[in-house]
Amino acid sequence: MIDPALIRKQRITVAASIILILGTIAVSLGLGSASVSFDRILPALFGQGTFKEEFVLFDLRLPRILITLLAGMALALSGAILQGITRNDLVDPGFMGINSGAGLAVTVFFLFVPIEPGSFIYILPLTAFIGGLLTALAIYFFAYSKKNGMQPVSLVLVGVGFSMALSGAMIVLISSADQVKVDFIAKWLAGNVWGTDWPFIWALLPWLVVLIPFALYKANTLNLLSLSEPVSIGAGVALQKERLILLLTAVGLAASAVSVTGGISFIGLMAPHIAKAITGPRNQLFIPVALLLGGWLLLFADTIGRNILDPSGVPAGIMVSLIGAPYFVYLLMRK
Repeated sequence: MIDPALIRKQRITVAASIILILGTIAVSLGLGSASVSFDRILPALFGQGTFKEEFVLFDLRLPRILITLLAGMALALSGAILQGITRNDLVDPGFMGINSGAGLAVTVFFLFVPIEPGSFIYILPLTAFIGGLLTALAIYFFAYSKKNGMQPVSLVLVGVGFSMALSGAMIVLISSADQVKVDFIAKWLAGNVWGTDWPFIWALLPWLVVLIPFALYKANTLNLLSLSEPVSIGAGVALQKERLILLLTAVGLAASAVSVTGGISFIGLMAPHIAKAITGPRNQLFIPVALLLGGWLLLFADTIGRNILDPSGVPAGIMVSLIGAPYFVYLLMRK
C-alpha cells in the first residue's frame, strides 16, 4: 500500500509542474525576434489577433513549444526506464548509446537516401527507431552472458562503449559530405531543435500515445526489477524478457524524440532523479512527475537558448548540458 502522504506530495508536485509548464509556455510565446505583447497572447490564441500575431504564435512558436515539451517527456521516461532495468540512477539514453545509434541512422538516411520532402518528416522517427533498436540489440548481445544472463553493469559499460564508437562513425560519415548537409547534421549533434512545424508533432505524437501508457502499465514490473535479482525472480518476474521489452520501449521513446530535437542528453538523467527525490522510488508515483519535469526542462532550456544570443541563439542540447553536467558531477560525488 502506498503511503497517503506520498500520494498527496505527488499530486502537489504534479500540479506545481503543470503551473510551471504553463508559465514557461506563456513566456516562450511572447519572447523572440518577432515579439508578441503578453496581453495580446490570449486574444491571438482565440482568433482575435492580427495576421502577424497569429502567424508568429501558430506557425512559429506553438509548434516548437509542443515539440520540446513532448520530446522532453519522451527522453525523461526513456531515462526512467533505463535506470529501472539497469538499477543505476546515473543512466541516460545518451550515455547508453541509444541516441548515438538513432543519430547515426538519421545521418545515413539524410546523406544517402533520396526521398520526397513530404514523406521525410514521418519516416525520420521510424529511421531513428531502427537505428536505436539495432544499437540496443547489439548492446544487449554483447552484454548478455550465458552464465549470468544480462547484468545491468555490463549493459551500462557496453552502452557507453557503443555511444563513443557510433559518435565517431557519425563524424567520419559527415567528413565527406557536402557543406549544407554537414551544417544540418552538426546542428543536430548539438541538440538544435529543428523539427518546428506541425507535421513533426503528428509524427512524434503516436509514439508517445502508445509508449507512455505502456510504460505506466509496466510500472510495477519496473519496481520489481529495481530489487535484487533473486527477489525479482521470486516475485515471478521473467527478468530477461521484461528487460528486453522495456529496453525496446526506452529505445522507441528516445529515438522518436531525438529524431526531431537532435542529440540531447541529461534530460533522461535529471528528470527521473529529481522526481524520485520528491516522491520516492515507486514508479507509479515518480514517472508522472518525471514526465512533466522532463518536458519543462527541455522547454525551459530551448526558451532560454533561442533568446540568449542573436540571431540563431544557443542549441537546446547545449543549454541542457550546461545545466545537466554540473548536476551529473553532483550525483557522482553523492554516489
